[in-house]
Parts: sequence; C-alpha cells; structure tokens
Amino acid sequence: MMHPYKWTKRACYTAYFTMSTIFSLPPVLFMTFRELYGISYTLLGTLVLTNFCTQLAIDLIFTLFAKHFNVKKVVRVMPLITTMGLSVYAIVPMLSPQNAYVGLFTGTVLFSVSAGLSEVLLSPIIAAIPSDTPGRDMSLLHSLYAFGVFTVVVVSTAFLRLFGQEYWMYLTLFLAVWPILASVMFFCSPMPDMATDHAPQQAKTRTGKRALGLALCVGCIFFGSCAENAMSNWISGYVEKVLNIDKSWSDLLGMALFAILLGLARITYAKYGKKIIPILLIGMIGASVCYLTVAFTNNTVVAITACVLTGLFTSMLWPGTLIMMEENIPGAGVTAFALMAAGGDLGASVAPQLLGAVTDWVAAGPAADRMGQILSVSAQQAGLKTGMLVCSVFPILGTVVVLCLIAYFKKQKKGTVAH
Repeated sequence: MMHPYKWTKRACYTAYFTMSTIFSLPPVLFMTFRELYGISYTLLGTLVLTNFCTQLAIDLIFTLFAKHFNVKKVVRVMPLITTMGLSVYAIVPMLSPQNAYVGLFTGTVLFSVSAGLSEVLLSPIIAAIPSDTPGRDMSLLHSLYAFGVFTVVVVSTAFLRLFGQEYWMYLTLFLAVWPILASVMFFCSPMPDMATDHAPQQAKTRTGKRALGLALCVGCIFFGSCAENAMSNWISGYVEKVLNIDKSWSDLLGMALFAILLGLARITYAKYGKKIIPILLIGMIGASVCYLTVAFTNNTVVAITACVLTGLFTSMLWPGTLIMMEENIPGAGVTAFALMAAGGDLGASVAPQLLGAVTDWVAAGPAADRMGQILSVSAQQAGLKTGMLVCSVFPILGTVVVLCLIAYFKKQKKGTVAH
C-alpha cells in the first residue's frame, strides 16, 4: 500500500531542488553582471543581503503570525512566486540594460519571498509526515538542495560557455519554468496537519524551560549558515579572480564541487547518520580551518581544495541544527522552525554581504598595496583574501556555540534523570 503522503514528500523534495536556483544562479552570474553592467562587489553583495533579509522578514512574520496563514494554500502557490521573481530578474535587464540593477533587485525580492516560505514550511511539513526516520528525511530534503545547486551550476556553465554571457537572461527564463512542476505536485498532494501557532500547554511549558537551548540552536544555525553561504556565494568569484582560473572552470571546480560535497554529505547522513552533535562540532572546526587556509595560502591546488572542502564541513550545519532541535526540544511546530529559519537566513544575509564589503574596502584602501607586496597578489585579490579571513570568525564562534550546546544538553539530561 502506497504511503498517503508519498507524493507530498516528493513535492517537498522537488520544491527544495528547484529552490536551489535562487541561491546558486546569482553567484554564477556575479562576474557577468560586473562586466556587463559595471555593478560593484558591494552592490552584488547587497543582492545577497536583500535575498536573505527578505527571507528573514518572512521567517519573522511566520514566527509571530503563523496562526493567521493557511499553510496548505501558501505552500501550493509558493513555487509560482519563484517563477515570477526569476522572470522579472531576467526580463528587466533584457529590456532596459541601464536599469539592470533595478530589475535584479526587484526580482531578488520576489523570489526571496518564495525562498523564505520554503525555509519556513518545507522542513515542518517533512517533520509532520509520519516516519520511522525523521532525521534522515530532513537530511535528504536538504541534500536535494545541494544537488539542485550542482545541476544549476553545470547547466549554467554549459549554457554560458556555448552561447555567451550576454545571453544569461534566457538561461534564467529557462530555469524559471522548473518551479511550476513543484506547484503542480503540491496541488495534487495531501498535506499533513501541522502546529502553526501555540503547542499544547504542556509542550509550551517544556519549551519555555528550554528557551536557552532554543536560543543556542538559533545561534548555531546562524554561524553555520554564515560559514556555508559566505563561501557558496563567493567561491566562483574567488577561484576566478584570485586563482586566475577561467570562469567556466571556476564554476565547475568551485561551486559545482562545493555543492556535490554538500549533497553527498547530507545523503550519507540520511542513510547512515545517528549522532548529529559531534558532526556539528567537526563541521564548525573543519570550516574554520578551510577559511583560514583560503585566506593565507598562495598555492592554487590547496586553495581550491580548501574552498571545496568547506562544502563538506558545512553540509550538516543547517539541517543538522534542525535535527538537533527536533531531538532535544519538544513541541517544535511551524513557529519554532520559522525562528530557526530566521537565524539561518540572518547568517546567510550577513556573511556574503560582509565579504563583499570587506573586499571593496580593502581593495580601494592603502592596505591593499602593502598586502599585495607581502602576498604577491593584486589589490582585488588581497580584498577577497581578507574577506575570507574575516568570515573565518563565523565557524570559530560556531564551534564555541556547539560546545555550549553539548554542555547544556548534558545538564538537561542529568536534570531530567534526577527529577
């Protein structure tokens, strides 16, 4: 007998797969926008900031007002908003190149609304579907995002290589069709019941006692998101501009391999994973080492390896924190997931924007010349390396948060046993 929510799961997986376009396509096109429209690193970083700040606003709205939304209807129209945003993203620069940034900004706001809804709603839908392996289902959901990133990068690289960067808008319109499939699948699938507002009083009381645990989880997903998204948004630009590798190869050797390791690690946990907290600790420490290596090494092979391995180490930091919350904090509904998504989106907005701003600031300042002489790099390369160094602070602080979580949950378990 077929599981009643089999197609609902598939719709969630499809939606998460197609949502990857929102996050992976803009970084692939960053250097194209810079060359075609003269857009600065800071403004490119602002597009990333706009993306995740919009998502953050959606997260907070659902955190505060979840009970006022018809979740089932919102989920079904959500992918169509992605299609609308990507269409605006492509059409405005095509029709009015002098207003290209306006189109990019407007399209970013629109598809970011859909991305925010996806982060808030898809995870709790998967969590609400009866399953013997909920942690593995959650990991599989997030792994499909990573494989979506890989697919988008490969398709985009091939398209731009064959037809030229000036035709990027047709690629975007092609990718805008994908989310429609997810919407059709949601309209044809049943939806599980989810807690959208207040959990039962008993669960609320337990959650209230564990407010510090939830706050630490939000901190963990924030720093993990910073570590993942700073690199994923700038890896192609770093490999191309700092390591002087052709754009097509920089996308494949950089972002595509990053996404493959991200997805493979999540698939591996979905199949074999059991204890998530040690994986979070290893991930934070490993990401710290990778960022520091990227910042200081001049060896091309070592630098690319460190960039790509960041995908491996950060792979479980976002989904793993959600799994950890589910396992240790009872009564988590849409509101709790929205709060976690807010922490993740805040990190994903702060880190890439910070890296872009630091790059521009250092490249334009007198320090770039001194760094260039010491490291034998250009001002732009010095800026990108400094940006990576600054962003290493995020996984370092994340390591501290995970250690605090280990101590906190041990204390909670001892208190429960004593009681």
